[in-house]
This record gives sequence, C-alpha cells and structure tokens, in this order.
Amino acid sequence: MSRARVALVVGDVVGHGLHAAAATGRLRTAVRAFADIDLMRDELLTHLDDVVVRMQREESRDEGETSATCLYAIYDPVSRLCSLASAGHIPPTVVTPSTTGEATRTSSMVELPEVPIGPPVGLGGLPFETTKFELREGSLLVLHTDGLIAGRTRDADLGLATLHDVLTSAPDWLEETCDQLLAALLPSRPADDVALLVARTHALDPNRVATMDLPSDPAAVSGARRFVSDVLAAWGLEEMSFTTELTVSEPVTNAIRCGKSPIQLRLILQSTLTCEVSDASSTAPHLRRARIFDEGGRSLLLVAQVTERWGTRHSLEGKVIWAEQALPAGSGSDHLTNETPLGPRG
Repeated sequence: MSRARVALVVGDVVGHGLHAAAATGRLRTAVRAFADIDLMRDELLTHLDDVVVRMQREESRDEGETSATCLYAIYDPVSRLCSLASAGHIPPTVVTPSTTGEATRTSSMVELPEVPIGPPVGLGGLPFETTKFELREGSLLVLHTDGLIAGRTRDADLGLATLHDVLTSAPDWLEETCDQLLAALLPSRPADDVALLVARTHALDPNRVATMDLPSDPAAVSGARRFVSDVLAAWGLEEMSFTTELTVSEPVTNAIRCGKSPIQLRLILQSTLTCEVSDASSTAPHLRRARIFDEGGRSLLLVAQVTERWGTRHSLEGKVIWAEQALPAGSGSDHLTNETPLGPRG
C-alpha cells in the first residue's frame, strides 16, 4: 500500500464445497478492491458486510446464507503501528522478539492483543471498531483461522496454548515457524479448512523520512520546493528534483487553497520515493479533463503523468494526497529495492 505500508488479511467463509469456495473468491476480490482505495479498517469491514448482504439476496434458499469472519490489519513501518479491525475473527498473536544481554538471553514474549471483535460480515448494519498498537522491530504477527487451534476433538484453549508454546522458541526462518506450528497443531489431516499467515515486522530508518509543516500561505509552496530539493540532495537523488518538486507543488497548492490546517509535507524513501501532502479537510481533489480555456483542473493530471501511481487516503483527521516515483537506476539507493516492510511470509 502507499507509504510502504502492508495490509494483512485473513478470513473464513462458513460452509464447505463449491458455494463456499465461490463466496471466498468474491470476498477476496472485494477486500483487495477496498484495500486499493485505502479505506479505513472498520470502514472496509462495513463495505464487506454490505457485499455479503447483497450476495445473500442473490442466493437461492437451497444454497443457504453466506456468512464469514475477517481480520483486516495494516502495518506501518514508519510509525511501527499496527491498526486492525475484526469481524467475528479471532485476534492475531503477537510475538515480541527476545532481548540479548551480556550474560543472559530472554525468551520471546507471546501475547494476544486486546482487539474488539465485531460481528461476522453478513448480519448487516452493525458497527466495527479499529484498534492500534505499536510493535517492536522484528516482532511476529501470526494470523490464522480457528481451524488451526480448534476442532471436533480439540479444545480451543489447549490449541492456543500449544500455539504460544511453539512461538516462544520460534526459529528465525518463517517457513520453519509455519511448519512447526502445523506439525504441533495438525498432526493429521484437519477436518476444517486452515489458513495461516506469519509476518515479521521491519521498521523504516528514520533518516529515510523527511517531514515539513507548512503554513496556510501560498508563499509556502516555494519553501516546499526548496525543502524537496535539499532532502533529495542529501539522499543522493538530485536527478529526481524536477519531477518531485512538480509532484509536491500541485497538492501543496491545493491543500493551501482548498484544505485546512495543519498542512504537512512528507517524503519517504523506501523501494520507491513517496511524496505525501496531508491536511485537515476531508474534501479530496479528483482527476478530471480540463477544457482548453479552463484556468485550473490540470494539477492532478500532471502528477499522474510524472509518477507511477497516486491516490488519496482518508482518516479521522483529514486526508493525505500521495504519489510514488520509481528510483532511478544507479542512484546509489538501488539496495533499497530489496527491502520490504515485512520479512518473508509463510
């Protein structure tokens, strides 16, 4: 996602067979589409609930009603915050990495964060809630369906305790962690479908994030351009100055003219260069076709032409206009393309 964030999703459709498989595919597509437009966590589950309600109306009585659980989380490597919402799904397990001292090495700490669990999607009209918590770099996030820890002959509390025991001494390689979990919890073929997602969090170096607060004054646009030029010079990306200054100028101008304070400009250097302009207004600009004699309406078209992708992200505090550019070959930052906010996933 934008700003080097990663979305993690796990869900479980009630039932088995062709009908449940088709519903799973439709819900997976819906989640991906809602994530692409950067909906807030609880808002995404609300829209997913609407999708399931519409699916129920299309189904015949013989097929039965569709219902599902879903856990939707986003990890931000800049702030190291994980924000998530649950629709009837069990919370993830968090494994905080062990600390190594001069004489002793402590074991990893395994815990279940306090997550408000909302109703499953498909009931219609019920609210969902988002929660946030900070993660230490190198923490593990373990998302799974209830089939991993519970079964017809297994108690869920015992299965959860076994999962925690395995994770206390989990190996560094995530595929091995998944193998150990499956061997301990599912020694034989399970009766229920099982999904397991294990991710290790990374943090983005603070030196690769540059922030500038802007006054609500048109004269601040030139200061924003100078700030961009200075930051890119420090990062060894001078050749990107022209397009980045253009990319920043347009949303900064729009935020000053049409937005509300506070206004902030942020540059993030990861596998791409991301420019973000945030303000306290919820009104977002839209890409449109400007007529020949129109005095405005071309700013987003210019941004779209010189960047790889751009978009708008809404929050409770306002909105963020963001745009991403690819790093030039031989820029001295090529090694960044091998970094991801999360380690290998099993």
